[in-house]
Amino acid sequence: MFLLKLNLKTKPMRKLLTFIAAILLTGSLFAGGLVTNTNQSAAWVRLPSRNASVNIDAAYYNPAGLMKLGNGLHVSVSNQSIFQTRTIKNWYEGPGNAYGLNDNVYDGTVTAIVFPDIYAVYKLDKLAFSLGFTPIGGGGGAEYLKGLPSFEMSPSDLVPSLKAQGASAYRLDAYFKGSSTFLGLQGAVSYKVNEWLSVAAGLRYVTAKNTYEGHLTDIEVLMPGDIWTRADAIMTSAAGSYNTAAAGSTALVAGGAGTLTFAQAQGAGIISAAQRAQFEGALVAAGFPAATPIATADAIYKGTALKYTQNSNLLTDQTADATQSGSGVTPIFSVNISPSENLNIAVKYEMATKLDLENETADDFLIGIQADGTEITMFPNGAMNRNDMPAMLSVGLDYNVSSAVKLSIGSNYFFDKAADYGHKVDHDINSATPSIPIANSEIIDNNGFSIQAGIEGKVNEKLLLSCGYVWANKGVNEKYQSDLTYGLGTQTVGLGGAYNFSEKIQLNLGFGYTYYKTDEKYVNHTLGTSLYKPIESYGKNTMMVGIGLDFSF
Repeated sequence: MFLLKLNLKTKPMRKLLTFIAAILLTGSLFAGGLVTNTNQSAAWVRLPSRNASVNIDAAYYNPAGLMKLGNGLHVSVSNQSIFQTRTIKNWYEGPGNAYGLNDNVYDGTVTAIVFPDIYAVYKLDKLAFSLGFTPIGGGGGAEYLKGLPSFEMSPSDLVPSLKAQGASAYRLDAYFKGSSTFLGLQGAVSYKVNEWLSVAAGLRYVTAKNTYEGHLTDIEVLMPGDIWTRADAIMTSAAGSYNTAAAGSTALVAGGAGTLTFAQAQGAGIISAAQRAQFEGALVAAGFPAATPIATADAIYKGTALKYTQNSNLLTDQTADATQSGSGVTPIFSVNISPSENLNIAVKYEMATKLDLENETADDFLIGIQADGTEITMFPNGAMNRNDMPAMLSVGLDYNVSSAVKLSIGSNYFFDKAADYGHKVDHDINSATPSIPIANSEIIDNNGFSIQAGIEGKVNEKLLLSCGYVWANKGVNEKYQSDLTYGLGTQTVGLGGAYNFSEKIQLNLGFGYTYYKTDEKYVNHTLGTSLYKPIESYGKNTMMVGIGLDFSF
């Protein structure tokens, strides 16, 4: 009964649902920064270069530019429907490249049918007061119907670890869904200094909420006779065998035979040959010589029983249901310069938003067990997690080539390195040690940066057509990338138009698509004392449709 010998370590199991380390969806849903959405109007979808806007959506893009509006009340209501797919591939194949994952492709979907932007502006001769409501970060939920590679690599190791016992396959039920919504409610005051200069200042109140649901259940191994056996049951059986051995060895130690080997104990008539074979078989299965003294063997049996009990606990059915929530404030400053009738230049600076999110946990997810048996769980209730939004500098320039054609260019710069995104890493193979925070400066090589350009043309007094392009860098290094969170370089195109029902009502329609440049890295995975470094690749694509109405009264 002591034939079971496993090479499993508990450390890989602690990476099954490292939600906090990833903060899966607090990043931008479209072509903004790592954690900031800049697609904040239907007009942006058709012309994704709005930093120098002097329309109603300038309430977000260029508050000082609101002084270009006519006096009175202006309202903009728009919505974007956004559809994103995420594809992660992992080429882990286990010992001798003969094992590994059942399927190396993991697809996730993010759907945000409702992504609203609402602005209201009241303009006077020298002053304008504006309000805005925007999904400033996140916006949607990612769903992985079969989990992620980090969920599955350790369970896949059961097959080579139990090969001597006839294991030939594994199966499991894995699922993960994460959603994130960062809503911004902002107010600003704009002031006209003179005919060519206006300024603005405001505040945005940000409420953040992340939700996480997931499970890893029914981990089973195909054993001889085509019998699917629960992995935790295998571990429990092994733990029971070593507990039985420990009971016998403890009795022998208490009887004064602790300094003897089992062979010597048999020679002295203390145990039978059959008992000796069982005791020595347990030692050999655990990786120790048969001639180990009984007192030492007693400690080995107890330690091995604890190890298998811990593995059994980690392989039991587990679910996670947690929420993180918090709030913060963003100061905003804006300047608009119009050196000529055809040229408009805008500069906006948003300060960093400090966000401390508090955990609210319905179900704890076991990710590790310390040597003393203390459990390490994910999402301890009341724990605080930093999840800042970075400072951002935006500039834009609009130039009217003629009365019918306008060119727009712009750029956004995100101060990612100075922010605290709450990212965590695990530096060792000890399940008893927690993940530790890592500064953005260590996981981000370059601050986020994007360049936009677009063109808008009047077909007639009623109809405008427009298109634009955005390029954004990747910024992050491989320490940032994981199957739960990754940043990629992007290229975005948007096109569409606007239709003026009257001088006071305008309809905006747009379609956008973002192409993400695939990235890959070697990920670390341990099996026993061996370190494997399979390649893992990350990809995305996003499309969106925007529709909105602007009213002037």
